Amino acid sequence: MSMMTYKGYDALIAYDAEAGLFHGEVVNLRDVITFEGRSVDELRQALAESVEDYLEFCAKRGEGPERPYSGRFVVRVEPALHRAAASAAARAGLSLNRWVARTLERAAA
Repeated sequence: MSMMTYKGYDALIAYDAEAGLFHGEVVNLRDVITFEGRSVDELRQALAESVEDYLEFCAKRGEGPERPYSGRFVVRVEPALHRAAASAAARAGLSLNRWVARTLERAAA
């Protein structure tokens, strides 16, 4: 699967060869945002329109739109790994939070 992004909303894209269509769905939201198109350009436009429709719908209801990433997430690990990460952070002179963020930045690059 491929990904496409619009205004910070990430979507997974799949191709249906039988229908000759690309289908997409915005991920990491409780709300559902889907779209489709026959070409990449049409798909990009459909994603933009779907996200804009979602934002407009939320505004009309007086609700803030759900954002896919808040910058916070909880990770559960074994106590031994927690201890090892905390020790590595201390050796680096960083908080555990900052050490984890830096480690993730390197791994995700």
